[in-house]
Amino acid sequence: MSDDGDAGLSDQERGELDELRNRLNVLEKAGPPRAAGHHGLRSFGSVLLILLAALLSLLSVVAVWANSIVRDTDRYVATVGPLAGNREVQKAVTHRVTTVVLAQINVDALVKEVSTAASQKGVPPRVAKLLNSLDGPITKGLEQLISGTVDRVVTSSAFETVWVKGNRRAHAALDKALTGQADSAVSLKDNQVTIDVAPIVAQVKDQLVSAGLAPAAKIPAVHTSFVVFASKDVGKIKAYLRVLQILGGWLPVIALLIAAAGVYVAFNRRHALIGAALAVFVAMLVLGVSLTVARDVYLDHLPPGTSQAAAGAVYDALVTFLRAAVRALAAVALLTAVGAFLSGPSRVAVLTRTGCRRSIAALREVAMSAGLRLGAVGRFVHRFKRWIGVAILVVAAIVLFTWTYPTMMVVVWTAVLTLAGFAIREFLDVGTAPPAGTRAGGPAR
Repeated sequence: MSDDGDAGLSDQERGELDELRNRLNVLEKAGPPRAAGHHGLRSFGSVLLILLAALLSLLSVVAVWANSIVRDTDRYVATVGPLAGNREVQKAVTHRVTTVVLAQINVDALVKEVSTAASQKGVPPRVAKLLNSLDGPITKGLEQLISGTVDRVVTSSAFETVWVKGNRRAHAALDKALTGQADSAVSLKDNQVTIDVAPIVAQVKDQLVSAGLAPAAKIPAVHTSFVVFASKDVGKIKAYLRVLQILGGWLPVIALLIAAAGVYVAFNRRHALIGAALAVFVAMLVLGVSLTVARDVYLDHLPPGTSQAAAGAVYDALVTFLRAAVRALAAVALLTAVGAFLSGPSRVAVLTRTGCRRSIAALREVAMSAGLRLGAVGRFVHRFKRWIGVAILVVAAIVLFTWTYPTMMVVVWTAVLTLAGFAIREFLDVGTAPPAGTRAGGPAR
């Protein structure tokens, strides 16, 4: 049927006619019915491919995250950098450094030095004896002095700078840590990933000396470590991350190809596309729940004396971008399923499309009544409408696949701009509008 014969039809009639044409095209492409056994085999193969693609999509997200943490220095620094301002981490570092500094100060020698100085200045013997019994109060005072000094260093902007620079320098050794090779800045020993915080001790030493605590000047260069990650299963995790790191660049492509194959071999490809999208969405939901469960399991198996609050903050920081990737892929999958559903013949889908077309047609009619003339542009859009739609979808896919680390907001805005592109395409399609000099219901009188 020619489009020229639609001129006298109303918008509703033209919409219904377009739906009938689309259904007829689907039936023509489907071809004659085939044997039920052939359909069952194709459906079974499609389901297997889609389930495999969903599983690989889960592994792909983890692989890309592991690869980015190991290979991308900026990504790693962006992950651990905010920990410098986390109060729980600051408390853990303060406690660790305070303990190390106190261990380097001989309290007994310090009290004896005070007593000797008092005797030399003619202090009565009873007072000198009293000074010798003040080990406990002096120790407590020293601990408060040192702890306060350490806390000021750790909560200052200077510590944040040292933390970020130290982690940036240490990132080169992270790959060795994950593969079990020790390094001066980052090491894997006794199932712990640790970072040397000796520069913090050095800064505390300088501030204690400046505050008048002369014995602090005798503190030697102390190399002490702050545990970033500790678990008896670090060895296993290390091996798994290494494998995922190697496959990180290939798993997403493989998963996409398998999903495409599952949709292609299906008897009803639109239904298969919806199923594949929902399977990936469920896989991301499972991964998100697994990350929460893994956090609780990890904290329950920490070595005695480890700050659970600080360890939880480190865990949350390390998986921040992994959670973002999970949400982004889940959003893509859900939007794909919704888009495939709305392109189908169901009553809800038809009513949605018809309502959108009517709204855009009404807006276009108002614009054309105000003097807008689309001319050659409108005719071009009408002629190549299908290819323009394909181009919009291709551009959206390219944006999502080439974006280094897409977030859920990137996905949402891409979807919004894609819908805007289709709306503009519909607006410019003058082939669905009545010719000049006619009304929506028929020729003008």
